[in-house]
Amino acid sequence: MNKTVLIVDDELRMRKLVADFLLREGYAILEAADGRAALDILAREKVDLVILDVMMPEHDGWTVCREIRKKSAIPVIMLTAKGEEIDQLFAFEIGADEYITKPFSPKILTARVNAIFRRHERDRAFSFGGLEIDTTARQSSIDGKTLDLSPKEYELLIYLTDNRGSALSRQQILDKVWNYDYFGDLRTVDTHINRLRTKLNHKSGLIQTIRGYGYRFEADK
Repeated sequence: MNKTVLIVDDELRMRKLVADFLLREGYAILEAADGRAALDILAREKVDLVILDVMMPEHDGWTVCREIRKKSAIPVIMLTAKGEEIDQLFAFEIGADEYITKPFSPKILTARVNAIFRRHERDRAFSFGGLEIDTTARQSSIDGKTLDLSPKEYELLIYLTDNRGSALSRQQILDKVWNYDYFGDLRTVDTHINRLRTKLNHKSGLIQTIRGYGYRFEADK
């Protein structure tokens, strides 16, 4: 696969457990025991995905995720013992792609990693009246100006455009874009939609609200 995954956790046992499963899938593995070491690795190594524990010394996972998002759109999976909805919402707010609560199944985590990479490997390019999307380069632009989208905002845009003209419920969007049955607060969809609309600027009207239900993408004629 030639993909490198950085595992960041202060527990050696946890790093080794996750690494063993991902190595079987053919991934290259890098490890960091704290947030500062993780940022050092990211500054000098090519990393394709980060599995990031929340509670760590030398910068916690929230801090590391924020720093990653300042410079990179690489996927981030958060690992945490905190299962409250507010923590999950916060993780998505700062740019995490997935949120997995400990204890978890390493097989499920591996499936999530595989699914993220599959989504990123789609090879298409299309245009909607000035909105250009190139999935090969994983870039989008409006009137030639590149959009600075987080990974989750990008996946949300792709899902909406793939299903253009269809009414999509908030639960459908959570299940598909977040890639698992999400039993938390549906407001995370509204938050990401609002952010995406802001970045789409004068093309924000492409995403229409269906009151009391969800959203629909309507392409420019």
